[in-house]
Amino acid sequence: MSTTEARTAPVSVPRLRKMKSEGQRITMLTCYDATFALAMDRAGVDTVLVGDSLGMVVQGRDSTLPVTVDHIVYHSAAVARGLTHALLVADMPFLSYATPERALDTAHRLMGEGGAAMVKLEGAGPMLESIRVLAERDVPVCAHLGLTPQSVMKLGGFRVQGREEAAAGRLRADALAVQEAGAAMLVLECVPRALAAEVTRSLDIPVIGIGAGVGCDGQVLVMHDLLGLRGQHRTPRFVKDFLAGTDSIEGAFSAYLQAVREGRFPAEEHGFD
Repeated sequence: MSTTEARTAPVSVPRLRKMKSEGQRITMLTCYDATFALAMDRAGVDTVLVGDSLGMVVQGRDSTLPVTVDHIVYHSAAVARGLTHALLVADMPFLSYATPERALDTAHRLMGEGGAAMVKLEGAGPMLESIRVLAERDVPVCAHLGLTPQSVMKLGGFRVQGREEAAAGRLRADALAVQEAGAAMLVLECVPRALAAEVTRSLDIPVIGIGAGVGCDGQVLVMHDLLGLRGQHRTPRFVKDFLAGTDSIEGAFSAYLQAVREGRFPAEEHGFD
């Protein structure tokens, strides 16, 4: 794919799947407003995520749990105004997809009012029915496994998931289950690199990693982390400051995209065994 094509051809769900099949690494960044969205679009990012991470990096909270559907709709609509190329993914906030009925209502707002082209939800198990109902109604779904921030209270903090064999087995099974339920993409967060690579090879849908090693089909970072904006929270191991050594924010975005597409990021030190 040429640079011109990357900047002009809108990214679609089928195109993401084709990128996986052709071995083209997929790039994703979080975004929360129109100005940064425009800069990401100009740099050529493939997918932009309006994440519930906004609760921490925008609102200054300790977790993503207080984020509401109204918050995501507001920020998604703003981001959508800055995009012409990238595919817009919107997070479904905590408990907003706890039942298929609630999931449909939330997706309707995120896509209808927020302009999202795909919605993202965390977990498998009881969430599989929500994935299935959304997919059957032509709502593209991105699943999220491994460290699921909305489960932070149950998990006891932000911890690597899947290190024990039983936990790894559950993650393998859950990944296949979300694909079978109709998910069009999967995010794996804070998973041992070997396990993430194995899951990626086992699935037909694109797998986007964050703290999951270089063996995934693509990578995502929180924009603030990429720009070296530390805030009040500890910097995760999988983060790299791409603004260092560049002379602009768009330059930092371009440096990140190039590093991901060339397989230089994440490096060994950004992953987990």
